Amino acid sequence: MDSAPIRDVLEERRSGLDAELRELTAVPRDPAAAVSFGKRIGDGTTEAVDRLSKVGAAEQLDAMRSDVVRALEKLDDGTYGLCDRCGGPIPDERLEARPWSVLCVRCASLR
Repeated sequence: MDSAPIRDVLEERRSGLDAELRELTAVPRDPAAAVSFGKRIGDGTTEAVDRLSKVGAAEQLDAMRSDVVRALEKLDDGTYGLCDRCGGPIPDERLEARPWSVLCVRCASLR
């Protein structure tokens, strides 16, 4: 199996995730200015919800980035295409759809 095209896809995905994470986790110039608290109940709620949404998105992107990095490691050590949990083969269809898959469908559903 020629791993160069897979490696290219994974490295491109890692770069894209890095850029998205940088954007989500960028600190505003004046963090206090981003949140305003008024006198009424609910003032500042929009900003707080926005920050929580960004934290959740960053966590998901970071988890995906970890899978991408692990898939690159598996390419290097010759275990790409084998499930990290059970050691069984990951179907080609799954790897074509998500080249960074490090778990088979059964093990991923247990995650």
